[in-house]
Amino acid sequence: MKKIFALLVLAGIANAVTAADIVGNAKAAAAKVEMCIGCHGIPGYKATFPEVFQVPMIGGQPAKYIENALQAYKKGDRKHPSMKGIASSLSDQDIADVAAYYAQQAKPN
Repeated sequence: MKKIFALLVLAGIANAVTAADIVGNAKAAAAKVEMCIGCHGIPGYKATFPEVFQVPMIGGQPAKYIENALQAYKKGDRKHPSMKGIASSLSDQDIADVAAYYAQQAKPN
């Protein structure tokens, strides 16, 4: 039992180290954010799918918040069909890059 526990602990540490190695690069996100700008780059934009709602402006949000949100959409923990589709197409590096890009933007007024 102790060996199994030790293996689980080591696996968890290895996973944490791997995740920590990913650093967002805002410059690398230039082509990756093209799919985001159509909704998140228009002040006051309202989407109509799956229902009418105000699309949040994400510029200036903390990178970790954006990363967590995209990972939650990717896993299905956050429910929005369009965002799930987009997040599912992104690698962990893509997500970190997109988060870094939006984190360096100015918050909208």
